[in-house]
Amino acid sequence: MKPLSNLWIKICGITRQQDALAAAELGASALGLNFYKLSPRCVDMGRAEEILEGLPESVRVVALFVDPEPEDVVAVVSSGLVDLLQFHGNESAQYCESFDLPYMKAIRVGSELDLSRQIADFRSAEFILLDSFDEKVPGGTGKSFDWNRIETIVRSESLKLVLAGGLNPENIRQAIARVAPFGVDVSSGVELSPGIKDPQKLKSFIEGARSV
Repeated sequence: MKPLSNLWIKICGITRQQDALAAAELGASALGLNFYKLSPRCVDMGRAEEILEGLPESVRVVALFVDPEPEDVVAVVSSGLVDLLQFHGNESAQYCESFDLPYMKAIRVGSELDLSRQIADFRSAEFILLDSFDEKVPGGTGKSFDWNRIETIVRSESLKLVLAGGLNPENIRQAIARVAPFGVDVSSGVELSPGIKDPQKLKSFIEGARSV
C-alpha cells in the first residue's frame, strides 16, 4: 500500500486558474477539468488552456467525460494539455483504452452493484474511482456512501482505488483512516459554489488528508 503521507489527491471541477495554482501550491497530485456539457463545472478547450497556464508539470491534468462522442475525447487529447482521461459514464474498457492515454474509470457504489466484478472489468485502468451512486447524476453528488462496502475491497485489490463522494475537510481524516485508499478525489466539498473553490477549504482538505 502506498504510504498515506504520499496519498494521491485530486481536486476536480477546476474552472479558474487561481484555483488550479492554489491547489498545486498546496500539494495536490492532480487537477480535474470537466468536459461534460451538462455539468455546471464544464469547461471548453479555450478555458482549459487559460486555467492550466503556469501549472507545475508535476501536477497531472485529468479530463473528465461522461459517455462522450469519440471525437470530443480526441479533440482534448490532441491538445496535449491532459495526462489522464476520466470516464464517468457507461463506457466499456475497450472504449476507455482507445485513446492512447492512461485512464481512470469511475464506478458508482450502489447497494445492488457487484463492485469486485465491475472493478475486474477495468484492469487496464490506471485508477478506479469509487463514487456515490445517484440515478439522476453521473457524479459530483456531494454525497458519501457506506464506506463499509469497500473497506475489504480496497485492501484486497492491487489496483489504485481512489475514494470520492461527499468528501470534505471535516470527514477526510476519518475517510482515509477507515478506507485506506490509494487516493482521494474532491470537488464540491472544497467549493464556495459549483466550480469556485474555497482557498481555506482546499488548504484544510489537503493538509487533513496528508496528516493521517
